[in-house]
Formats: sequence, structure tokens, C-alpha cells
Amino acid sequence: MKGLLWGILLIIIVGVGGLVYRNAAEHPSQPIACPLDAEVCPDGTSVARTGLSCTFPACPPPNVSLADANIAFAIPQGFSAAAVPDASSIAAYEESSTSSVSAASIVIRRYTVDASSTPDSIIQQTALNGVSGKPVGITSFTSSVLGRNRFTVVSIERSEGTVDTAYYPVNLPSGTGVLRFDAMDTGVANWADPALDVAALPAHAALAKLLSTLQVL
Repeated sequence: MKGLLWGILLIIIVGVGGLVYRNAAEHPSQPIACPLDAEVCPDGTSVARTGLSCTFPACPPPNVSLADANIAFAIPQGFSAAAVPDASSIAAYEESSTSSVSAASIVIRRYTVDASSTPDSIIQQTALNGVSGKPVGITSFTSSVLGRNRFTVVSIERSEGTVDTAYYPVNLPSGTGVLRFDAMDTGVANWADPALDVAALPAHAALAKLLSTLQVL
């Protein structure tokens, strides 16, 4: 009786094995075909879906994603990551330069908007003059469109060789908080010249390029 049971079990195992082999032979595994759509990176390049889950990989440098702020952008050529200067800063970049006289840097800050505040009030509270420390008058605010976004533009400082301008995006989703992008050029010899083309200064020109690539995640 025991031998009969073992014989039946062996027949079952052989039968199942045969079915598995036949199924594998008739239906060989096929590579996963991901959708052919592509994700456009901030710098204009694109990445295709990949892997078993067909997800988009991270965009390669110079593209950067700041998940906490729900934004992505391309770092301008010649700039690299630097230490953040204060607690409100979430990223900073500086120009790779050997000059000991001038410097160009970009700082990105993020401010939380609580229930008692509004984005406009946060902008007014944080747009402080670099010399006096007092809020910049709202009549000095201007507006500019770069890429897909509109920005409130505030001249933070223009003194003793330093030119610092802040750009606040005004049409980002509310969950992003208030973001502030600063372009700071130091060692500007003709900083007091009324005819100075501020937009052409290294940090200011680089920030304009960065903001033209800004995406919301």
C-alpha cells in the first residue's frame, strides 16, 4: 500500500513538472514593455520609463529636485552646490571662480505659511533690506515672468559692492510654502552706477536661467 501511494505521488509530481515545462516552452517570459512616454527634465532633456515598475528615473545633473519644496530645476553652468547660510535656506549654489575680489551665489529659502499668515504677508516680512534690516517698502516690489512662473522681485541690497535681489514665485501650489530665490553678487566695482545692468551680473544672470527651468513636482 505504501508503495502504491509513493507511485501515485511520483506520477503527480512528474505530471505537474511536465505541465510547468510545457507552459514555459510555449509561453517564454517576455521582457516588460514600458509605455513609450517620456518625462521632460528641467534642462529640456528627457528620460524614459525603465525597470520592472516602469517608473521614470531621476533626471541627471545638472537637474536637481528638492522634494521638500516640491520643485525641480537645472543648476546653471559654472555653479555648484554650497553650504546654506541660514536656517531658512534649503539649497545654495556658488560660481566656481578663483577670484578673491568678486563672488556670485544663489540661495533658495523656504518659509512656512501658517493659518495666521498669507503668502503676501510672508513676502513683506522676509523682504528685509540688507543694510537697515527693515522691510523693503511694498512700492519697491516689481514683477517678472521667467519660464512658466511669475515672480515678485525685490531689491534686497545694493551697497558696498554687494547687489542682492530676491525672487518670490507667486503662482506655486499653496502646499509649497513661500519660496525665495536670491541672486547675490559681491565685489561689484560699479555697484553705485545708476546705469549698472544688474541682470548681467553673474549671479543674477545665472538665477534668471535657473528660474526659467523651474518646475513644480
